[in-house]
Amino acid sequence: MRVCVCCLAVLLAFAAMAQESISGYLLGPDDAIAIHVLDGFNLGDEPVLIGTNGNITVPLIGRLKAGGLTVEQLETELCARLKEFIQEPEVTVTVVEFHSQPVSVLGAVSSPGVVQLRGRKTLYEVLSMAGGPKETAASSITVARLQENGPIPLPGAALDPTGRFFIAELDLREILDGKNPALNIEICPRDVITVAQSNARMIYIVGDVQHAGAFTMGPRQTISVMSAVSLAGGLGRTARPEKAKIFRDIPGQSKRGEFTVDLKQILAGKAEDVGLRPEDVLVVPTSSRKYFTTYVIPATIASAVAAAIYAGAHY
Repeated sequence: MRVCVCCLAVLLAFAAMAQESISGYLLGPDDAIAIHVLDGFNLGDEPVLIGTNGNITVPLIGRLKAGGLTVEQLETELCARLKEFIQEPEVTVTVVEFHSQPVSVLGAVSSPGVVQLRGRKTLYEVLSMAGGPKETAASSITVARLQENGPIPLPGAALDPTGRFFIAELDLREILDGKNPALNIEICPRDVITVAQSNARMIYIVGDVQHAGAFTMGPRQTISVMSAVSLAGGLGRTARPEKAKIFRDIPGQSKRGEFTVDLKQILAGKAEDVGLRPEDVLVVPTSSRKYFTTYVIPATIASAVAAAIYAGAHY
């Protein structure tokens, strides 16, 4: 079977990423590993399960402490033990199942539940493993860490009233935007990450757009007019974007405020974009002249052509 150069490059890249993902991974209870020795020396074909005390039992070698070691450290230890039987042993250890470093990701994420760390992972990476925040996520995210795992390296992190967990609250938007890398902390096994669920904050886009309707804002406090038009599929063919309006609730007033916004200038990059707030209504009017030239005239011409063809057919 032939493998193209590009495919081979992709396969090698994935192999490199897989190796990198477990580099530095600390083995622990309930992990399953496979041990292979070169030169046909057989230590058994079945995966070895690391016990709750971190020990494994290997043929010829006996009981060995694996918990707390990296894969590389365990390979070195196995080689040292096997020198009694093999002159220059070469051992490969592969993690078959990861179970010892669970992290709970709860709340407004696409796939809430337990994920397993495979090497060092940041908060952003763990959120990605859970499918990322939902559109209905609020801007608040909480990280809870067992006291024995040490404090959370963030300002304001403190022990909870029970003294068992360190608790830290972060702004989800800053994590997703990457504007403050210090907040993207490394996650520890058995951390609990909770993404708050917000009441779905909506904006409304009506008028001459491709898909009028209500749209969720997700964790954002505002959403730009350009983004809003994109959510609605873009402007309609007969839109009059320079006369668009934003209707907004004003505290203490029963009538909505009305603001004119020149979408044409904004979309052309000639005017500053405007932020829509929750419950704002963006109205894109229709140009009567454009509507006439786009729909009425073509329909009239089509009718005339059809009538001419029909008349000609009767001569």
